[in-house]
Amino acid sequence: MIDHVVLGVHHLDESKHFYENALRPLGIKIVVDEAKLIGFAADSGHPFFWLALREPTRRVHVAFTAPDRASVDAFHAAALRSGGVDNGPPGVRPDYHSDYYGAFAFDADGNNVEAVCHRAA
Repeated sequence: MIDHVVLGVHHLDESKHFYENALRPLGIKIVVDEAKLIGFAADSGHPFFWLALREPTRRVHVAFTAPDRASVDAFHAAALRSGGVDNGPPGVRPDYHSDYYGAFAFDADGNNVEAVCHRAA
């Protein structure tokens, strides 16, 4: 089980804007907001995803669980509106499994961010 993930980023404000908006449809929000560190949590309040102002993490793939397919769609739209670059529109990925519905976007540091729902349509 993973307790938390920390991504190093070049520009904390830009990354904060991207992740705050892209993760909102998934029910993930900022719970720690410090000068060099931003922490995100879901309903539990325990921050599990962090952004740190330091040498950027490169080419990481982070996938966030979405409660439904509409949330995956909303994540992707929000990510692109917030400066993300499309890396795969929302859709079924049958190569993974028949109900794998995901969408992908690159953040400002080139990390591949995904929202995925494993539920049947």
